[in-house]
Amino acid sequence: MIDRTLNYGRHHMERFLRAASPYQKVLDIGAGHGDDLLMAGSVHPSAQLIGIEPYVPHAAELKSKGIQVHSLNIERDVFPFREGDLDIVMANQIFEHTKEVFWILDQISRALKGGGHLLIGVPNLAALHNRILLAVGMQPSPLKNNSAHVRGFTKGDMIRLLNSGFPGGFALKGFGGSNFYPFPPPLARPLAAALPSMAWGIFFHFQKARPYSGEYLRYPIQEQLETNFFVGTR
Repeated sequence: MIDRTLNYGRHHMERFLRAASPYQKVLDIGAGHGDDLLMAGSVHPSAQLIGIEPYVPHAAELKSKGIQVHSLNIERDVFPFREGDLDIVMANQIFEHTKEVFWILDQISRALKGGGHLLIGVPNLAALHNRILLAVGMQPSPLKNNSAHVRGFTKGDMIRLLNSGFPGGFALKGFGGSNFYPFPPPLARPLAAALPSMAWGIFFHFQKARPYSGEYLRYPIQEQLETNFFVGTR
């Protein structure tokens, strides 16, 4: 039986957090129940834990766990942090739900300090089961048009996205795969470890490598992308 809890790649997130430790201020975008933030607190107990979470029941749960919460629209609102304010930003199973990736990356890059860490987890469009689905003319499971997902990612495409607006701005420090459909955990774990680019989910540890000055917001304008991306109010 498939274990869908493996989709969140907690072991990779913990590995990335340990590699980034010590740190002081950690932001989780779409913090949910706070699992990744609590893990960040376990790895470095003195860290300040901050979540962006607009869903009211989850926001209340986070506050009850001692997590500072901001409820905002990540695709339109300015993140309430100063330039270079954050040591770590996490976005686990978030980017596939969003259209405004350039605005989100702008806000992350502005608030993340030099040498800070960006930890990302997304479903893998190139997972083995998705390749099989496409081969027989079926829609890949993470990108069904009647679902909550509006984007699909592969390893190469995620790296390309970060480099598109901010070339050399983020260095890849770690990568891993988690879960491997349609296999049960005793097979899924070793398969994902051996073939991470074919796993259900892919997980990235990026480190900010140079100063940021609004490049992500200029990119869709410079490239004349024929989609009305939000790049802030004039």
